[in-house]
Amino acid sequence: MRHNKKFNHLGRTASHRSAMLSNMACSLIKHKRITTTVAKAKALKKFVEPLITKAKDDTTNSRRVVFSNLQDKYAVTELFKEISVKIADRPGGYTRIIKTGNRLGDNAEMCFIELVDYNENMAKEKVAKKATRTRRSKKSANETASVAEAPVAEEVKAE
Repeated sequence: MRHNKKFNHLGRTASHRSAMLSNMACSLIKHKRITTTVAKAKALKKFVEPLITKAKDDTTNSRRVVFSNLQDKYAVTELFKEISVKIADRPGGYTRIIKTGNRLGDNAEMCFIELVDYNENMAKEKVAKKATRTRRSKKSANETASVAEAPVAEEVKAE
């Protein structure tokens, strides 16, 4: 029986898997979005979100813990200087996985994983949705129609 064995080994040895997740996390931090398979993205999400949470408090110990996982000075600096400032008020859920279909060669499920606060397209859509509110009652539709007709009538009289 496989009770409590939820960890996805991704068909790799432990050292290979940790090196791969470290490299993928560095790429995600540097580029803010990477394309990969769904299984790797889910494993990466479990790997990188605790590191981002750790980056919220900028202490020497937290920097050392994050560096021991990432092994990349540039990625650690980027994480603590830019990303931690942007996600300071977010209580979790720093990454988003969006599926993009299957890969041509082996039909593997592909997706891209991105940092949530860095997608400008999603942020613009949310702002636009809040700004365009409409009501669907006949009363308000008739009022707007009469208001729209009234200035036209005044313009005709003025000419």
